[in-house]
Amino acid sequence: MDETTPQIRLIAGLGNPGPEYNGTRHNVGFNVVDALASEWGLAWQHSKSWHALWAKGEQAILVKPTSYMNRSGEPISAVANFYKIEPAEILVVLDDLDLTLGRLRLRLEGGTAGHNGLESIILRFGTEAIPRLRIGIGAAPNEGAVDYVLGRFFEEERPIVEKTIVRATDAVKCAIDKGVLSAMNLFNKNPES
Repeated sequence: MDETTPQIRLIAGLGNPGPEYNGTRHNVGFNVVDALASEWGLAWQHSKSWHALWAKGEQAILVKPTSYMNRSGEPISAVANFYKIEPAEILVVLDDLDLTLGRLRLRLEGGTAGHNGLESIILRFGTEAIPRLRIGIGAAPNEGAVDYVLGRFFEEERPIVEKTIVRATDAVKCAIDKGVLSAMNLFNKNPES
C-alpha cells in the first residue's frame, strides 16, 4: 500500500436505475460494482433515505445510486457522511466517451469531462479531488451522444466489454489493496490485444 494516498473505503458505481438501462454504455459503472459484489459474496441492500443500493464488505462499501445519473452526488455523499468517509477515500467508477472501448483511466482528481454524474458528485462534495476510474465506451457518432450512451453495446463489442469489466474490477481491488497510484501504473496502460 502506498503511503501517499488515502485508503479507498467506498466504491461508487455510476449508472441509471431501472431494467430499461441494464446493459447500456452509461451503466458500465454499475456492472463493475455488481461484479465486485458477486465476487465478494455481498447482497445489495436498498436504502430509501440514501436513494442507493449498497453493500458493505470487508474490503470496502459498494454503492449504486438509485437516483438518476445527474443526481449521483446526493446518494454518494449520504453514504459517505454516514460512514465518515472523506472524498479522497471514494473511488467513482464511470463510463467515458473520450476513451476507446476497453481502455481504463484512473485519476486521483480532475474535472468532469462533461460527465453529469461526476459533475453532481464534485458539486456535492465541493472538490475535484475525488479518485475516479473511467471506463472507455468508445466515441459517439457525430450527433446523438445521449442516444449512444443510453444505448446498449453492439454484439461485436460484448467480448471486449466483458474483459474490460474484469480488468476494471481488478483495478478497483488493486486501488484498495495497494493504493490508487499503484493501480494507475498498472491499469492506465493499453490492454494487451
